[in-house]
Amino acid sequence: MKYTFKLKEPNSEKDTLILFSCFFKDENKKFIYSTGEKINPKNFDFKNKFPFTNGTNKSKFAEGIKMQLNRYSDLMLETESQYKKIKEAFTTKTLKKVFDDEFKKTPSGKNIFFDAYDEFTANKKDTMQWSKGTEKRYQNIKNILKKFEEAKNYPLTFTKIDTNFYSKFSSYCMDDLKHINNTYLKNLGFFKTFMFWALKSKYTYNNAFEIFNNDDNGKSIIKPTLTKQIALTIDDLNKLMQHEFKSKRLEKARDIFVFACVTGFRYGEMTSINRSNITDDYIILKEEKDETKEAREIPLTSLSRYILLKYDYDLPLITNQKQNKYIKDCFEEMEYTHKVEKVTTKGKENIKEEMIFKDRISSHTARRTFITMMKRQGKSDKLIASITGHTDMKTLNAYYQISEPEKKEAMDEVFKIDIPLKIVGEN
Repeated sequence: MKYTFKLKEPNSEKDTLILFSCFFKDENKKFIYSTGEKINPKNFDFKNKFPFTNGTNKSKFAEGIKMQLNRYSDLMLETESQYKKIKEAFTTKTLKKVFDDEFKKTPSGKNIFFDAYDEFTANKKDTMQWSKGTEKRYQNIKNILKKFEEAKNYPLTFTKIDTNFYSKFSSYCMDDLKHINNTYLKNLGFFKTFMFWALKSKYTYNNAFEIFNNDDNGKSIIKPTLTKQIALTIDDLNKLMQHEFKSKRLEKARDIFVFACVTGFRYGEMTSINRSNITDDYIILKEEKDETKEAREIPLTSLSRYILLKYDYDLPLITNQKQNKYIKDCFEEMEYTHKVEKVTTKGKENIKEEMIFKDRISSHTARRTFITMMKRQGKSDKLIASITGHTDMKTLNAYYQISEPEKKEAMDEVFKIDIPLKIVGEN
């Protein structure tokens, strides 16, 4: 059976719908079906009944449109072949049902991009595949995409997710939002996860997104970088514990921070601590982010036990945002006002800036401090991971911060070579 594509309004000066058309001889009936794809008539080859795929009249969305139209023709030919094999009548009603089942997720002409995104997030939440933190991250991606639409005047449809979108979106994230490599790559990864879901769920057949951030050889264009972060020393922790703070709120923030430093807890995990999951020697923690993981046993030290007893096993937790502010206030009161260098990467450019030490501190510094101090004492990655809950050793080692004094100490220890008694330059 022959088929063709034609435009709903061939004389229009604006984008118009592309229609799939074929003729059923046995029924003496023409079958016409809206593909939902739109194109400007100047970009449509009326002779070959298909969008221009090269030349000056080629639409910038031509590849995506071509891929989608081919899905219609391929499905029609496949269905016709199947009905011939089973010797049943292939009718307009049959083809309409096949097309409806395969393509029509929503009414014709409606932009379904963000509807699909909402279904994607609802599905992940309903099936309990996400933690609260992950939900917030995907809501943040949606907000970024919405703002991108407005800022770049680029209404998002699945067809428009192509190299042109990638170029504009990358520029928006890097230049307008000032994202560094790691932030950009993390967000791009979340976006591609959604697009893979949309592809699998047949909301789109456009897989152009799969090569985003790849060069012609398949290598990453923008690469993740390890930003040097702050990790405290045992001296810092001693000073922190011995300091008498002027306010109770800072004392509580200090205690929570130090507790995380000596246990390796994430800030959010500490909400799970209560008298029922504490033994004489351990805190038994069930992983909330992954229910398939076995419970972790976090050993109690004299200091962590002291803090738990101080608050009768009910740690005075506050929001992470307030904790971050208060712990900075703690270091400010302790006069940690010296400057440290922060180096971040945007594209291939290293950006250096000086920041006051206290401003580099956050609640997450505690977990980094735990891992760094354990590594400096020569404890194995496997042992540390059994406490922190890491399954990826590469991720765990990204927390390890090597200090300048540590490097000097290591080199002095290794290269213990006697210096000649004869002074250089003597005869």
